[in-house]
Amino acid sequence: MQEKGRHLPRFCTSIDAFIEWLGSVTCWLNAILVLTIVVQVVLRYALGEGKVWMEELEWHFYAVLFLVGLSYCLAADTHVRLDIFHRNFSEAKKETIDLFGMIFMVLPFFSILLYHGLDFLATAWHVSESSPHPLGLPCWWIIKAFIPVTMFLVILAALARIVRAVSVLKQIKTERRQG
Repeated sequence: MQEKGRHLPRFCTSIDAFIEWLGSVTCWLNAILVLTIVVQVVLRYALGEGKVWMEELEWHFYAVLFLVGLSYCLAADTHVRLDIFHRNFSEAKKETIDLFGMIFMVLPFFSILLYHGLDFLATAWHVSESSPHPLGLPCWWIIKAFIPVTMFLVILAALARIVRAVSVLKQIKTERRQG
């Protein structure tokens, strides 16, 4: 995402492009999710026969969409914040707030989630966790792998935002000195 006429480091644009591409690809899970829900509803209410594994698959699709969406929102700069205040700030103030928010809130929080997500995944892998329901999905470690993977993606997106903020702040400082 290019700031107003600013040159951004390649690291930022590459990370953002990758995460936005991944988000676009993952969006297709919405279509599969809707189709799965429709089939499950028809099976349950028209034929009187629901499938546990399909219901669990719906939860898994929704989880992947939500988790990948976290990094996508950060990379696309569509994350939640108090825009009623933020939009009235100068560009330098916006970048400073984003910089401190990424360093002191996003990075520590998602680093903790990444650390514990790896433990969560390791435990699921070690015990070969699967559905408690007899006809549910096996290999729950697959879905649990998305937790540390997406936490890493959020950290990458936050690092790109940090580099971007520092770059823009330097450019603003240079512009002020020149003119």
